[in-house]
Amino acid sequence: MGVNVLILGAYGGIGSVLSRRLKANGARLVLSGRDEEKLNSLAKELGVDAFPADASDFDAVDDVVERAVESLGTIDGAVNCSGSLLLKPAHLTKFEEFRSTVDASLTSSFALVRSVARPMMKSKAGSVVLVSTAAAAHGLPNHEAIAAAKGGVDALVRSAAATYGKSGVRVNAVAPGLVDTPLTSRITGNPSARASSESMHALGRLGSPEDVAGAIEWLLSPEASWVTGQTLGVDGGLSSVRSA
Repeated sequence: MGVNVLILGAYGGIGSVLSRRLKANGARLVLSGRDEEKLNSLAKELGVDAFPADASDFDAVDDVVERAVESLGTIDGAVNCSGSLLLKPAHLTKFEEFRSTVDASLTSSFALVRSVARPMMKSKAGSVVLVSTAAAAHGLPNHEAIAAAKGGVDALVRSAAATYGKSGVRVNAVAPGLVDTPLTSRITGNPSARASSESMHALGRLGSPEDVAGAIEWLLSPEASWVTGQTLGVDGGLSSVRSA
Protein backbone atom coordinates (compact mmCIF):
# COMPACT_ATOMS: atom_id res chain seq x y z
CA MET A 1 0.00 0.00 0.00
CA GLY A 2 2.97 2.29 0.65
CA VAL A 3 1.23 4.85 2.89
CA ASN A 4 1.78 6.20 6.39
CA VAL A 5 -1.16 5.51 8.69
CA LEU A 6 -1.98 6.43 12.30
CA ILE A 7 -4.50 4.16 14.04
CA LEU A 8 -6.20 5.00 17.33
CA GLY A 9 -7.73 2.07 19.21
CA ALA A 10 -5.33 -0.12 17.30
CA TYR A 11 -5.44 -3.25 19.47
CA GLY A 12 -9.22 -3.82 19.43
CA GLY A 13 -11.03 -6.44 17.38
CA ILE A 14 -11.26 -4.30 14.23
CA GLY A 15 -8.16 -2.19 14.88
CA SER A 16 -5.82 -5.15 15.28
CA VAL A 17 -7.04 -6.81 12.08
CA LEU A 18 -6.72 -3.50 10.22
CA SER A 19 -3.20 -2.97 11.58
CA ARG A 20 -2.09 -6.40 10.42
CA ARG A 21 -3.69 -5.97 6.98
CA LEU A 22 -2.10 -2.60 6.39
CA LYS A 23 1.32 -3.76 7.57
CA ALA A 24 1.14 -6.85 5.34
CA ASN A 25 0.29 -4.63 2.38
CA GLY A 26 3.26 -2.33 2.87
CA ALA A 27 1.91 0.51 4.98
CA ARG A 28 4.04 2.20 7.62
CA LEU A 29 2.14 2.48 10.87
CA VAL A 30 1.97 4.29 14.16
CA LEU A 31 -0.41 2.76 16.69
CA SER A 32 -2.11 4.27 19.71
CA GLY A 33 -4.54 3.24 22.44
CA ARG A 34 -5.17 3.44 26.17
CA ASP A 35 -4.05 -0.05 27.22
CA GLU A 36 -0.26 0.15 27.11
CA GLU A 37 0.29 -3.60 27.48
CA LYS A 38 -2.03 -4.57 24.62
CA LEU A 39 -0.74 -1.73 22.47
CA ASN A 40 2.91 -2.60 22.94
CA SER A 41 2.24 -6.28 22.30
CA LEU A 42 0.71 -5.53 18.89
CA ALA A 43 3.37 -2.97 18.05
CA LYS A 44 6.12 -5.46 18.87
CA GLU A 45 4.44 -8.11 16.71
CA LEU A 46 4.28 -5.72 13.75
CA GLY A 47 7.57 -3.93 14.37
CA VAL A 48 6.05 -0.46 14.44
CA ASP A 49 6.00 2.55 16.76
CA ALA A 50 3.27 2.88 19.37
CA PHE A 51 2.33 5.74 21.69
CA PRO A 52 -0.21 5.14 24.49
CA ALA A 53 -2.91 7.79 24.81
CA ASP A 54 -6.49 8.41 25.81
CA ALA A 55 -8.09 9.18 22.45
CA SER A 56 -10.71 11.43 24.08
CA ASP A 57 -8.00 13.75 25.44
CA PHE A 58 -7.30 16.52 22.91
CA ASP A 59 -3.80 17.24 24.22
CA ALA A 60 -2.90 13.54 24.23
CA VAL A 61 -4.05 13.10 20.64
CA ASP A 62 -2.15 16.25 19.60
CA ASP A 63 0.95 14.67 21.10
CA VAL A 64 0.39 11.34 19.34
CA VAL A 65 -0.11 13.06 15.98
CA GLU A 66 3.04 15.13 16.50
CA ARG A 67 5.04 12.02 17.35
CA ALA A 68 3.55 10.14 14.41
CA VAL A 69 4.69 12.91 12.05
CA GLU A 70 8.17 12.71 13.58
CA SER A 71 8.18 8.93 13.10
CA LEU A 72 6.64 8.72 9.63
CA GLY A 73 7.41 12.09 8.05
CA THR A 74 3.82 12.54 6.88
CA ILE A 75 0.44 11.08 7.79
CA ASP A 76 -1.42 9.88 4.71
CA GLY A 77 -4.20 8.12 6.59
CA ALA A 78 -5.67 8.26 10.08
CA VAL A 79 -8.24 5.89 11.56
CA ASN A 80 -10.16 5.99 14.82
CA CYS A 81 -11.16 2.49 15.93
CA SER A 82 -11.81 3.59 19.51
CA GLY A 83 -15.27 2.93 20.84
CA SER A 84 -17.51 1.20 23.36
CA LEU A 85 -20.82 -0.62 23.49
CA LEU A 86 -23.54 0.33 25.96
CA LEU A 87 -26.89 -1.41 25.53
CA LYS A 88 -29.35 0.29 27.87
CA PRO A 89 -32.54 2.26 27.47
CA ALA A 90 -32.13 5.97 28.09
CA HIS A 91 -34.07 5.96 31.37
CA LEU A 92 -31.63 3.45 32.90
CA THR A 93 -28.46 5.13 31.62
CA LYS A 94 -26.37 7.01 34.16
CA PHE A 95 -24.63 10.25 33.22
CA GLU A 96 -21.21 8.65 33.66
CA GLU A 97 -22.17 5.84 31.25
CA PHE A 98 -23.46 8.29 28.67
CA ARG A 99 -20.41 10.53 28.95
CA SER A 100 -18.07 7.55 28.65
CA THR A 101 -19.90 6.36 25.52
CA VAL A 102 -19.74 9.79 23.90
CA ASP A 103 -16.06 10.21 24.80
CA ALA A 104 -15.10 6.79 23.43
CA SER A 105 -16.70 7.34 20.03
CA LEU A 106 -17.49 11.00 19.31
CA THR A 107 -14.95 12.93 21.37
CA SER A 108 -12.14 10.66 20.20
CA SER A 109 -13.20 11.07 16.57
CA PHE A 110 -13.34 14.86 16.90
CA ALA A 111 -9.95 14.85 18.62
CA LEU A 112 -8.39 12.90 15.75
CA VAL A 113 -9.91 15.13 13.05
CA ARG A 114 -8.82 18.37 14.73
CA SER A 115 -5.28 17.12 15.28
CA VAL A 116 -4.55 15.32 12.05
CA ALA A 117 -6.10 18.02 9.86
CA ARG A 118 -3.07 20.27 10.34
CA PRO A 119 -0.36 17.98 8.91
CA MET A 120 -2.73 16.69 6.19
CA MET A 121 -3.57 20.23 5.07
CA LYS A 122 0.14 20.96 4.94
CA SER A 123 0.64 17.90 2.71
CA LYS A 124 -2.51 18.79 0.72
CA ALA A 125 -3.63 15.16 0.96
CA GLY A 126 -4.93 12.64 3.44
CA SER A 127 -7.73 10.25 4.34
CA VAL A 128 -9.43 10.13 7.73
CA VAL A 129 -11.68 7.15 8.48
CA LEU A 130 -13.93 7.00 11.53
CA VAL A 131 -16.15 4.20 12.82
CA SER A 132 -19.90 4.73 13.17
CA THR A 133 -22.64 2.11 13.54
CA ALA A 134 -25.71 0.91 11.68
CA ALA A 135 -27.66 1.77 14.84
CA ALA A 136 -27.20 5.48 14.05
CA ALA A 137 -29.29 5.08 10.88
CA HIS A 138 -31.65 2.29 11.95
CA GLY A 139 -33.57 2.50 15.21
CA LEU A 140 -32.65 -0.37 17.50
CA PRO A 141 -33.94 -0.73 21.07
CA ASN A 142 -31.56 0.01 23.94
CA HIS A 143 -29.03 1.72 21.67
CA GLU A 144 -29.81 5.33 22.63
CA ALA A 145 -26.37 6.30 23.95
CA ILE A 146 -24.29 4.61 21.27
CA ALA A 147 -26.65 5.78 18.51
CA ALA A 148 -26.39 9.37 19.77
CA ALA A 149 -22.59 9.20 19.89
CA LYS A 150 -22.22 7.58 16.48
CA GLY A 151 -24.86 9.84 14.95
CA GLY A 152 -22.53 12.66 15.94
CA VAL A 153 -19.69 10.86 14.15
CA ASP A 154 -21.79 10.74 10.96
CA ALA A 155 -22.47 14.48 11.17
CA LEU A 156 -18.80 15.18 11.92
CA VAL A 157 -17.80 13.28 8.79
CA ARG A 158 -19.99 15.43 6.55
CA SER A 159 -18.92 18.74 8.04
CA ALA A 160 -15.21 17.91 8.16
CA ALA A 161 -15.33 16.64 4.58
CA ALA A 162 -16.77 20.02 3.54
CA THR A 163 -14.19 21.95 5.55
CA TYR A 164 -11.07 20.12 4.39
CA GLY A 165 -11.98 18.89 0.92
CA LYS A 166 -10.33 21.79 -0.89
CA SER A 167 -7.13 20.96 0.98
CA GLY A 168 -7.20 17.45 -0.50
CA VAL A 169 -8.25 15.80 2.77
CA ARG A 170 -11.00 13.18 2.63
CA VAL A 171 -13.14 12.26 5.66
CA ASN A 172 -15.35 9.16 5.71
CA ALA A 173 -16.72 6.56 8.11
CA VAL A 174 -17.72 2.94 8.09
CA ALA A 175 -20.92 1.91 9.87
CA PRO A 176 -20.86 -1.76 10.88
CA GLY A 177 -23.73 -3.91 12.02
CA LEU A 178 -23.00 -6.35 14.82
CA VAL A 179 -19.40 -7.54 14.44
CA ASP A 180 -18.02 -10.60 16.21
CA THR A 181 -15.28 -9.05 18.39
CA PRO A 182 -14.28 -9.21 22.06
CA LEU A 183 -16.29 -6.00 22.61
CA THR A 184 -19.53 -7.72 21.54
CA SER A 185 -18.85 -11.09 23.20
CA ARG A 186 -21.69 -10.64 25.70
CA ILE A 187 -24.06 -10.84 22.72
CA THR A 188 -22.17 -13.11 20.35
CA GLY A 189 -21.37 -15.59 23.12
CA ASN A 190 -25.04 -16.07 23.98
CA PRO A 191 -26.56 -18.56 21.48
CA SER A 192 -30.09 -17.11 21.57
CA ALA A 193 -28.91 -13.50 21.39
CA ARG A 194 -26.54 -14.37 18.56
CA ALA A 195 -29.25 -16.13 16.57
CA SER A 196 -31.60 -13.18 17.05
CA SER A 197 -28.92 -10.76 15.89
CA GLU A 198 -28.06 -12.86 12.87
CA SER A 199 -31.71 -12.91 11.82
CA MET A 200 -31.79 -9.09 11.81
CA HIS A 201 -29.11 -8.95 9.11
CA ALA A 202 -30.30 -9.64 5.58
CA LEU A 203 -27.20 -11.71 4.83
CA GLY A 204 -27.96 -13.95 7.80
CA ARG A 205 -24.66 -13.64 9.62
CA LEU A 206 -22.74 -11.31 11.86
CA GLY A 207 -19.87 -9.27 10.55
CA SER A 208 -16.22 -10.19 11.02
CA PRO A 209 -13.43 -7.74 11.81
CA GLU A 210 -12.06 -8.53 8.35
CA ASP A 211 -15.28 -7.26 6.74
CA VAL A 212 -14.89 -3.87 8.38
CA ALA A 213 -11.10 -3.65 8.11
CA GLY A 214 -11.30 -4.30 4.37
CA ALA A 215 -13.70 -1.39 3.91
CA ILE A 216 -11.49 0.92 5.97
CA GLU A 217 -8.44 -0.11 3.98
CA TRP A 218 -10.29 0.73 0.75
CA LEU A 219 -11.29 4.17 2.04
CA LEU A 220 -7.65 4.86 2.86
CA SER A 221 -6.50 3.80 -0.59
CA PRO A 222 -6.13 5.77 -3.86
CA GLU A 223 -9.03 3.73 -5.26
CA ALA A 224 -11.33 5.81 -3.02
CA SER A 225 -9.76 9.14 -3.99
CA TRP A 226 -13.13 10.59 -5.10
CA VAL A 227 -15.02 9.48 -1.99
CA THR A 228 -15.53 11.90 0.88
CA GLY A 229 -18.25 12.85 3.34
CA GLN A 230 -19.69 9.33 3.28
CA THR A 231 -20.72 6.84 5.94
CA LEU A 232 -20.36 3.44 4.31
CA GLY A 233 -22.67 0.77 5.67
CA VAL A 234 -20.76 -2.46 6.27
CA ASP A 235 -23.64 -4.11 8.04
CA GLY A 236 -25.03 -7.12 6.19
CA GLY A 237 -27.97 -4.95 5.14
CA LEU A 238 -29.06 -4.12 8.70
CA SER A 239 -29.54 -0.38 8.15
CA SER A 240 -31.26 -0.55 4.77
CA VAL A 241 -32.81 -3.96 4.14
CA ARG A 242 -35.60 -5.61 6.08
CA SER A 243 -34.72 -9.22 6.74
CA ALA A 244 -37.42 -11.67 5.70
